[in-house]
Amino acid sequence: MKISDMPSQYRPNDVETDIYKFWLEQNLFHAEPDRSVKPYCIVIPPPNVTAALHMGHAFNNTLQDILIRYHRMLGDNTVWIPGTDHAGIATQTVVEKRVLKEEGKRRTDFKREEFVAKIQAWKDEYEARILGQLKAMGCSCDWARTRFTMDEICARAVREAFFQLFKDGLIYRGKRLVNWDPATGTALADDEVEMQEIDGFFWYLKYPLTEPVVIDGKKVDHVTVATTRPETMLGDTAVAMNPRDPRAKYLVGKEVRLPIVNRLIPIIEDDYVVLADANSEDAKAQFATGFLKVTPAHDPNDWEIGRRHDLPVINVLAPDATISDKHGWTDLGEANDDEFNLIGMDRYEAREAIVEWFRKNNLLEDAKPYRHSVGHSYRSHVAIEPYLSDQWYVKVTDDRLAGAALRTMADDQYDPATGCGQMRRKQDKEWEGKLKFFPERYAKTFQTWHENIRDWCISRQLWWGHQIPVWSKFGRHENRCEHGTWCTYAETDKGIVTYACVKPGFEELEKVMESEGWVRDPDVLDTWFSSALWPFSTLGWPEMTKELEAWNPGNTLCTAREIITLWVSRMVMMNLYLLDRLPFENVYIHAMLQDGQGRKMSKSLGNGVDPLDIIEKYGSDAMRYSLAYLATGTQDIRMPVKKEKLDDGREINTSERFEIGRNLANKLWNAARFAMMNLEDAEAPTPLNIASLVREDRWIISRLNQTVEQMTRHIENFEFAESSAVIYRFFWNDFCDWYLEWIKPRMRQGGQTKKQAQQVLAFCLDQILRVTHPTMPYITEQLWQYLNKICPKRMLDNDMVCDRPLVVSPWPVTDAARTNHTIEQEIELLQNLIRATRDIRANVNCIRSANKDKSLMKLPLAIVRGPAEITDLIVEATEVVCDLGYIETLKIDSDTTIPSGSSVKVVSDHRGRNAEVIVPLADLIDVSQERARIEKELAELAGHIARSQERLSNQNFVAKAPPKVIEEHRQKLEELKTRRDALTQALAEFK
Repeated sequence: MKISDMPSQYRPNDVETDIYKFWLEQNLFHAEPDRSVKPYCIVIPPPNVTAALHMGHAFNNTLQDILIRYHRMLGDNTVWIPGTDHAGIATQTVVEKRVLKEEGKRRTDFKREEFVAKIQAWKDEYEARILGQLKAMGCSCDWARTRFTMDEICARAVREAFFQLFKDGLIYRGKRLVNWDPATGTALADDEVEMQEIDGFFWYLKYPLTEPVVIDGKKVDHVTVATTRPETMLGDTAVAMNPRDPRAKYLVGKEVRLPIVNRLIPIIEDDYVVLADANSEDAKAQFATGFLKVTPAHDPNDWEIGRRHDLPVINVLAPDATISDKHGWTDLGEANDDEFNLIGMDRYEAREAIVEWFRKNNLLEDAKPYRHSVGHSYRSHVAIEPYLSDQWYVKVTDDRLAGAALRTMADDQYDPATGCGQMRRKQDKEWEGKLKFFPERYAKTFQTWHENIRDWCISRQLWWGHQIPVWSKFGRHENRCEHGTWCTYAETDKGIVTYACVKPGFEELEKVMESEGWVRDPDVLDTWFSSALWPFSTLGWPEMTKELEAWNPGNTLCTAREIITLWVSRMVMMNLYLLDRLPFENVYIHAMLQDGQGRKMSKSLGNGVDPLDIIEKYGSDAMRYSLAYLATGTQDIRMPVKKEKLDDGREINTSERFEIGRNLANKLWNAARFAMMNLEDAEAPTPLNIASLVREDRWIISRLNQTVEQMTRHIENFEFAESSAVIYRFFWNDFCDWYLEWIKPRMRQGGQTKKQAQQVLAFCLDQILRVTHPTMPYITEQLWQYLNKICPKRMLDNDMVCDRPLVVSPWPVTDAARTNHTIEQEIELLQNLIRATRDIRANVNCIRSANKDKSLMKLPLAIVRGPAEITDLIVEATEVVCDLGYIETLKIDSDTTIPSGSSVKVVSDHRGRNAEVIVPLADLIDVSQERARIEKELAELAGHIARSQERLSNQNFVAKAPPKVIEEHRQKLEELKTRRDALTQALAEFK
């Protein structure tokens, strides 16, 4: 191959498809279990099949792929298992909306199997799109191992896990208040509820006493309760007071007549009730009356009060959050009068109607605006209702689950605490590995969640998902252990019910049971149940496969902070309980991408960025590098979003943040092309004695060695931004700006010096491609193929493995002997000298340009005055200093007198010894004129600065001016000061 065959410009779209096809054809992402090789495994956080991937997915998967490619190059037995999640509520909801829009039908217009088939079709469409996006991003997944949370392998794992937990008493059925989503008609777990601040009211309702009482000489005929949800008063079964309330001794034990329904309910005492205190810092105390309406069926705190006092539980809502008398409410009173009929009203309509009824009947004492936090469904985004319902639960509060999870935490990240955390001190069980979070602050989130955890509601009233494998029948029936069932029993209003869980693989038994009158539970499992098994269901569990033994526990999980409780916690508990080991040891929590205003990217806000648009515009490598460069340890990352119209007329969202990746890709291509132009005639390499190489060769080898060390350390510690910055600085600054320029004269000179430069150049380019590959895989693989054709054998002091595709080539090995700090200090001094002469030349040409004079290609003369320790080094490097510093003649004279009208800069070595760089300017510019110009501008700047400071110190201006105006003035002042300092420095350099 000749370098002329290599395109002069890098066009990602011409490269990426072919390179990915090459990887797939060579089966380079696939791994087989091999106990003799160190394993490395990541299971991908499975994207929901609800929609295409967004930039957050691109961010997360880029970081995972960096780890996977790095460990593959280390020689680890590396596997990245891809897959998708069925996402029960989310997927069913989007399909319901689509069917309603396109067919005008609702889910209930279909048989269950018919509607599930429509969801399956949606899943197939979006799963293919998602996997295609992952490939476009360059993700090196083992595609032969692709899993779906409802495929046959995962379904078997779900059935087996459910059966074991059920058999061990860790799954049970209970009637209690759940978080109910009226929009989707299903229960939600606590961590599926998002709290939102809402502007509402505290309504103060009067409840008449059946008999007036006298308190402190005053007749009292009612009590006043404060509530934000008046519609629930229909289900009140008590009014509670704090026993420390002075009025309690007069009122506890009395009764009130509940308005509208005319129900007699008692006044009870309970320590939960907040005492009224208008001067309290607690908002609840400020708004409280001292009387709490107790509605056990519609408030979790009231439910607990009801249990303590054995209160009736009256449910006044239907599952769709309308007022209903079909779910346990019988004493309707006036609630179904012809003129005032609440039945069938939406909860918010009923709220308004009830408040109006209290107002008309002089029972509304007050209404105060109140901003408070209300739980909303994380999927439908409607306010949830605490709702009394029979549901299935996992007893995660059991020490075998939550306690075990806490005991796996790394000692240096565990904070001794009260509650469940104390279980850790009482147990002897230890695991080989320990769970560590990166950044470590997220360990606190994990710990706090488990210390305060509540049992997990796992049943969902949906059609899409894993149907709960439990059958029920009235009466007491025995276990059929030998036939694959396990039974529990429950008392109901209609008698004893037997619940039988059927073990997977006993499908024939299911049919027999149903013929005997057993009825399968219609609900499905919470999506997170199958997701909790993902680290081992993807590897074939419950079968003890070779894959399971090789790659579970895995090594790393990359995910977002919002699912530490939803997913990370549950994977840890399930893996520990079912396999007696951690699912992974490292949990990396990446930052959240936001737009320039700090808002979460979303379709509704129109600020989302499509990864495929960025790939089309900039290339996958540019996107990947830019995202890795942003992956700092901060909590959130801002990415300013702007609209851009493409040539085909489409308008997309993009961001200038991706330009750094594009620029680096272009620079890498151009620098590699230049390097290979100088390698076309390279001879077969021979081992080099590094100590005998010229200074710049030893310097670049030293800098490269440290770069590899730093990159290795940063990737191992999940410091992606730091590793990206390290390679950027080395490649752009050390390699391109300095080394390539340094060796140009040697390439022209020929002979042995050229041969050595070529060998070091080939080595450096080889190593740059290797360390950059995990972040920018496409361009590096393409350049690797070119390099292998132009310079197939490369070595420094020994042979290097160059005959494999880059994706499976070894990661560079460092050698402490290659690091030479003395050489680096010497080169740094020369660089400072060259920068000084370049700066002087640039300033001279700026002045000459203003005066319409021709620019100088080189400075006629530069003089260095300083100690021998510095000047001796400069004498050795005179040729390169003149060449790179744009100097015709360099004079070393420690005793020289500075000519009048010279520019002088000081350079220092690592020990603080100074030398002066002197450039006579008398024949180049009018120095006196330039000095006068600078002095005049400095005087003008002093006036501007004084006026600006005076204005900003004016308290009247600061108090009245908009913040934006004040900030503009402050920025302007800083700009003036910066200009003043630069001119002062320039004036000082004139001698």
